[in-house]
Amino acid sequence: MDTPSRAARRVSAGPRRGHGPLRIVRAGALTAMPWKNGGGLTREIAAYPVGAGLDTFVWRVSVADVEQTGPFSTFEGVERTLVLLAGSGMRLLENGGLAHALTAPLAVARFDGAAQLEAQLIDGATRDFNLMVRRDRARAALHVWRDSGRHVLEADVALVFCAHGELALRLTGADRRAADVDPAQATLGPMDTLVLDAPRALRCDVKGEGAALAVLLQYL
Repeated sequence: MDTPSRAARRVSAGPRRGHGPLRIVRAGALTAMPWKNGGGLTREIAAYPVGAGLDTFVWRVSVADVEQTGPFSTFEGVERTLVLLAGSGMRLLENGGLAHALTAPLAVARFDGAAQLEAQLIDGATRDFNLMVRRDRARAALHVWRDSGRHVLEADVALVFCAHGELALRLTGADRRAADVDPAQATLGPMDTLVLDAPRALRCDVKGEGAALAVLLQYL
């Protein structure tokens, strides 16, 4: 993996802000970068702080293409969450035994970033959503939203990532605010991400056939 992309830096969010823009990071704005070990590609969506490296981020959200079986990089003090987006999936092995299996669409694996894991591909390359949070600086909750529904966003930073399909989002409530997209609604296609600073009791109505991953971050 490498340093954050320009697209991600434009939407990075800082701690405990009382206001901030609603933005959409489009899939086409993401830059693919090779992993250091050559085992795949990563596309950073957003991170904090702006410009942080892999040893200094508080949180990082990205999409990874895993192209070959091999060891995972380790991250001391980091909680990791992976979600299978495409492909037949993979098994995560620890000490030769099965630790996690990502074998169904939108399957979720949560684990300690310090764990010595090896990814074993089941049938070719996979694509995964990757959330990393430094546990002494922040907490994160990840929810899978399928098709239409109503949700409430309450966080220091919220991200809604469209995993597949097309979803129309309508935002209402006490914390609806002006932004560089329509403040009341937005449409997300595959791998588009809505990023919002400090939503408070913000209602998010989702319409469409697809799935989204909602990440709610709280700073410590």
